[in-house]
Formats: sequence, structure tokens, C-alpha cells
Amino acid sequence: MPSLSLRIQLDPEGRIGPGKIALLEHIAELGSISAAGRAMQMSYRRAWDLVEELNTLFGKPVVERQIGGRNGGGATLSPLGRALITRFRAVEQAAGAAAAEHLAALQAEIERSPEP
Repeated sequence: MPSLSLRIQLDPEGRIGPGKIALLEHIAELGSISAAGRAMQMSYRRAWDLVEELNTLFGKPVVERQIGGRNGGGATLSPLGRALITRFRAVEQAAGAAAAEHLAALQAEIERSPEP
């Protein structure tokens, strides 16, 4: 079945898409940027760079780091980080619903196409 992949261009230099949102979801779930990166098979450096891109784009942190402590620190999402996930998923769901009829029509065309 055809599917929709959404990217939102926020300014000429910045956008959010499924990868950055998935990273934020993993950080929320796992409590760590490095664990989130590992879960997505990316380096800590790449995960940190993506978080920093979002911080720069919005002018405030999307992730709050917790230094040290008994559990060795970690990370949690800021209110902005949680809002980004909520808003992106809502836009994604609305776009999918709006496109559902057209995606189904594309699938029907694929099924009607003769095999090579």
C-alpha cells in the first residue's frame, strides 16, 4: 500500500520529519540520547547533532540533559520536545486521512498494472 512520508519545512535551514521525531520519541522512552541513538542504529554524535539542530531551529532546548546522579544522568524531553512530537503526529495523521482516498487509488492502479 502506498504511504505518506511527511517533512515539515520550518525555515530555509530547518525541517522536522519522521527521523527527528522518532529520535525524540526514543529519548522520551529510554531517558538517554546515547540509548536513543543506539536504538536507531546511529552514533551518539549523530543523535546529539540532530538534537542540537532542533535546539537551534527553535531557539530553546527540546531535550533537557541530566548530569550525573545515582543513575549516571540521562535526558528527558522539554515541554517543547513533547509538543513537537504531538504536533508532528497530529499533522501526519491529518495528512494521511486527507490522502487516504488518493493512496487507495494509487494502490488500485498498482494492482491493475500488468506484470512485466
